Amino acid sequence: MTNNWWRGAAIYQVYVRSFADGDGDGTGDLAGVRSKLQYLADLGIDAIWFNPWYPSPMDDGGYDVSDYRDIEPVFGSLAEAEKLIQEAHNLGIKIIIDIVPNHCSDVHPWFTAAVAAGRGSPERERFWFRDGVGDGPPNNWQSRFGGSAWTRVTEPDGSPGQWFLHLYSSRQPDLNWTNPAVHAEFTDILRFWFNRGVDGFRIDVADGLVKEDGLPDVADPNGRLPYSDLDGVHEIYREWRKIADSYPDKRVFVGEMWLPDPLRFAMYLRPDELHSAFNFDFLSCPWDATRLREVVDATLAAHEPVHAPATWVLSNHDVTRHVTRYGRADTSFSFADRQHRAPTDPALGTRRARAAALLTLALPGGVYIYQGEELGLSEVEDLPDELRQDPVFKRTKGADIGRDGCRVPVPWSGDAPPYGFNSTGTAPWLPQPPDWASSTVEAQTDRPGSMLELYRSALQLRRAESALGDGPLTWLDGQPHGVLAFARDDTFTCVVNLSDGPVPLPAHQEVLLASGEPAGTELPPDTAVWLRTS
Repeated sequence: MTNNWWRGAAIYQVYVRSFADGDGDGTGDLAGVRSKLQYLADLGIDAIWFNPWYPSPMDDGGYDVSDYRDIEPVFGSLAEAEKLIQEAHNLGIKIIIDIVPNHCSDVHPWFTAAVAAGRGSPERERFWFRDGVGDGPPNNWQSRFGGSAWTRVTEPDGSPGQWFLHLYSSRQPDLNWTNPAVHAEFTDILRFWFNRGVDGFRIDVADGLVKEDGLPDVADPNGRLPYSDLDGVHEIYREWRKIADSYPDKRVFVGEMWLPDPLRFAMYLRPDELHSAFNFDFLSCPWDATRLREVVDATLAAHEPVHAPATWVLSNHDVTRHVTRYGRADTSFSFADRQHRAPTDPALGTRRARAAALLTLALPGGVYIYQGEELGLSEVEDLPDELRQDPVFKRTKGADIGRDGCRVPVPWSGDAPPYGFNSTGTAPWLPQPPDWASSTVEAQTDRPGSMLELYRSALQLRRAESALGDGPLTWLDGQPHGVLAFARDDTFTCVVNLSDGPVPLPAHQEVLLASGEPAGTELPPDTAVWLRTS
């Protein structure tokens, strides 16, 4: 891989809690990940992105960090993380970890000190403590997890006190990035992990660090928000980029920003800021040829002026798994309406997911694979309410059942839960469905036509084909309605049939890979194919 490895990398997302359980306590851990590194190397990925692995009360799945320089004891130790990084590097796998700079945990030493120190203290200046208006909060900001974005503390003398800002859970106080101490803390955290061999950071809520002066009310929830995508955030990432560039080998940043304006999005990817960012427009797009082409064109157009690689992602730990989405009447994704328990056709969703995999892996730039998507796992929507742990479920009083359904532990082997998630038979932290026996890694390995073998073949071809990964794309116009076809160079073409009927294949010398069996010279509906054209 070139020095600019991230530009065309296939990056596998590991949600540690649900990947593999090495010590048999029902929760995934670093020992489990280490035991599966060869599986990931054989799959053909270039890097692993880890969701937060830091000490945390797990109010929000680890995004409530209590110590940014250590490992959650349930997951393992700092020494074990260092071993994992080295072992992954020995297999040619880069390591990206999450950093959570917008907020920390309410048990982080900084926050407990702030509550104890009282009004006007330097400790409180690291957060957004404000007096309320009357008996209410300082403004009308709403938490992205439901309810007010403000919670009132009890002062050290026992009296009702100030309010603190939390754009997410009330156990995730927002940090105040106007405070130099916050800047200094995070630059030190970056160096701490870079010095241990981490190759990059995925930045959680990358657009949210800077808040508008005066913290004004939200006037229009559909307009510009006073806590998202303010210009001052770019100064932070220019500061961070200098740190990454100070290392002799390439260290990278990946931004998480849900922004409606592609031009504002691209500003984060200027040469002195972030290296890449997640493409959520593509993830949210319905299974529709016209809409998908529009998203691809808009994405490439936005990235071109700043010479940044696009990234493509179908699922992650926050969204409904795409096998389920693609089996619905409405195949799009939106946090405003997650369509929980909407009717879904599993066979249709799986067929489309197979085609989407080949589409995604053929597009220019990098690609992210969420653990279990290579197994064709569906969303688990019938979890017992008493076992749900996502704060979204709690804060909305069940109106939104939350994100636990895409976080159910991975099935590795066997005919019944825990499906090899651990060797002790201990029940996983979230229950697995009783019908996943055919979805395990063991069941799909060497099984012709399985989702796992499709991903393995596609990732191996993606590495072998010089046209794939970073580089140009040329649409092949004149296709039947509902068909996407593009060339990556003179030798490679990808065709995806999103129409209701079969379509003729373009002229080619060889079928390299297909998501479903072509019928002679025709491509069936909801099927993708990679062709050698010369």
